[in-house]
Amino acid sequence: MTGLGDLLAVSGYRLGWGAVRRLPERTAYTVFEQLADLTTARGGKGVQRLRSNYARVRPDLDESALDSLVREGMRSYLRYYCEAFRLPDRSADDVAASVRVEGDGPVRAELAAGRPVVCFLGHLGNWDLAGAWGTTDLAPVVTVAERLEPEEVYAEFLAFRESLGMTILPLTGGGDVFAQLRGHLTKPVLMPLLADRDLTDRGVEVDLCGHRSKMAAGPAALALATGAALHPVSIHYERLDRPSWKHRTVITFHDRVEVPTTGATRAKAVAMTQQCADALGAAIVEHTADWHMLQRVFLDDLTPSVDESPRADRVTGTWP
Repeated sequence: MTGLGDLLAVSGYRLGWGAVRRLPERTAYTVFEQLADLTTARGGKGVQRLRSNYARVRPDLDESALDSLVREGMRSYLRYYCEAFRLPDRSADDVAASVRVEGDGPVRAELAAGRPVVCFLGHLGNWDLAGAWGTTDLAPVVTVAERLEPEEVYAEFLAFRESLGMTILPLTGGGDVFAQLRGHLTKPVLMPLLADRDLTDRGVEVDLCGHRSKMAAGPAALALATGAALHPVSIHYERLDRPSWKHRTVITFHDRVEVPTTGATRAKAVAMTQQCADALGAAIVEHTADWHMLQRVFLDDLTPSVDESPRADRVTGTWP
């Protein structure tokens, strides 16, 4: 990116954070919903990829129903950004009131016993809001973030997430992130990791909604290396009755992943990642519009020229 491009990108993010936080809540969400509809109507590459991904996981839908689902998906995607821009101004009580949690009993028990918990997340709902909730209601949150370009944008996002109370490690450029994460798992922390997409040679092949995909083995590898519990976590929105334009975030902790009793470490990690894919796949089918996947994720959609750079969906470093 050029120097001018860097400046425009940084200025754009800062303008978004400032302007959206000053708007009345209803106005802000209405503007982002209209922006989502405009983006859907334009039908760019991201929208086309979203439609393709939705079509694979929901083959039961006809063209009209798929069109409606894509429109709702883009609205959900832009709702995430509207919430993210406004999140630093929200109190802990406000965050708690906007969240409903399911299946958190076993996670709370692990943390209360002084043990850490690793969470395998997908690009579902608002994971930043879930992280902010976790820091105040569960345990200290430790996770990773993609080092965006320009560096100033990464710094803005880093400051944003740290302002929510999370400990953020850079995915690249900060040393062996796997070893660093493993070091944090000596304490009762919550470690949510976006891991539903890793198309590099480090990714492990899994079945997702009946199609082959590749996901990050990092969460499973960390659980195997430390003995930490591993839980798939899905997030979706539910509409509130009053006011009708508001939504609540639902965080679902799925059953703890079972560790295979036999096999090599790599084989165990693959089996555990498949368990996570099964849990997230069911959630994706049920709440497809909240799956914010505007990129290639299925192997059948890849071409030999696809170049996958490091992303926040992957934990890199040395592991067996």
